[in-house]
Amino acid sequence: MAMMKRNIHVVGVGMIPFTKPGASDPYPVMGARAARAALDDAGIDYARVQQAYVGYVYGDSTAGQAAVYGLGLSGIPVFNINNNCATGSSALFLARQAVESGAVECALALGFEQMTPGALKSAFDDRPSPLARFAETMGTLQDWQDGAPRAAQFFGGAGRAYMAEHGIRRDTFARISVKARQHAARNPFAVFRNTVTLDEVLAAPAVFDPLTRLQCCPPTCGAAAAVLCSEAFAKKHGLDLSVRIAAQAMTTDTASTFDGGDMRRVVGYDMARAAADAIYEAAGIGPESIDVVELHDCFTANELISYEALRLTPEGTAEKFIVDGDNTYGGRVVTNPSGGLLSKGHPLGATGLAQCTELVWQLRGQAEQRQVEGARLALQHNLGLGGACVVTLYERVQ
Repeated sequence: MAMMKRNIHVVGVGMIPFTKPGASDPYPVMGARAARAALDDAGIDYARVQQAYVGYVYGDSTAGQAAVYGLGLSGIPVFNINNNCATGSSALFLARQAVESGAVECALALGFEQMTPGALKSAFDDRPSPLARFAETMGTLQDWQDGAPRAAQFFGGAGRAYMAEHGIRRDTFARISVKARQHAARNPFAVFRNTVTLDEVLAAPAVFDPLTRLQCCPPTCGAAAAVLCSEAFAKKHGLDLSVRIAAQAMTTDTASTFDGGDMRRVVGYDMARAAADAIYEAAGIGPESIDVVELHDCFTANELISYEALRLTPEGTAEKFIVDGDNTYGGRVVTNPSGGLLSKGHPLGATGLAQCTELVWQLRGQAEQRQVEGARLALQHNLGLGGACVVTLYERVQ
């Protein structure tokens, strides 16, 4: 993609503390709370918002309206979005695109999810699954394991493929969970804030080798939001111009997903690589310039392979990157300071906007105990099987 045609600023962000299923408010209440927090952070009235893009995966049609109507009945267009786990960042992408095109000057991106306990499953069993081709491809590459969650088999299989090629240890994946919990312990919005040891992660119940339960993100309820606007709008209304979207790319699957003969490709490695390369080229920077990253760690295996997909470390070096501590404070690039999906939680529709919120806080210097010192460039990676991947580069400009 090309560089931004006009400067698009994230002038307000907000989220609510994530919770386990059954402990949250209903989705319209969660959504309105997060959106109101973003508007309050921006310092503008909902009446100034010209369009709203609202993402959720498990919900009825027009659930987005049910949430934003809690802010007021302004009559603006409200678009409902479902792109699996990339839903929140897809809403962000569309809001950014609307402002960049000049169609509007100010847009709201909102994501929420009211989830139920247990592994993800389809809401419909009377029609073809959109993941049928993915499952068929997986079946040609590895045996199906009865009783194991499907998502864990997809991403665990990607971890196995990496292990087979590079010969890394199983406990390398577990180290990612230890790091995630250490980061989440500093995050009042995270669902899991207790730290764990490497031995505890490895001793947790097996889900799908090499993954144990503590290496899988939990079903979570929550909401997050962002207010985007043009530079001219921000200046007119005296809004915070300190964070802008420097580049953004969205990709979907190519033939390599299905004919690449590799579970890493099935779960989106090539989508992530293509999106990351597009934003690096558009912004005229390399991955070595990134200070902080929020990436899609739905399973430890996906965090590990995403290090390389996003070019944070050369191919085949992810284990060294982890063991050397280059993925945390004091290392080369802090990944998932929020605790990530593994520990902050993963309310599907909200995740992409929670990532955005964390990175905006980091660039403003408002991340408190999680603050990455001197953060100037922040990278966001949000992935959904089926498939979609959105990579966003944020820049501190003031």
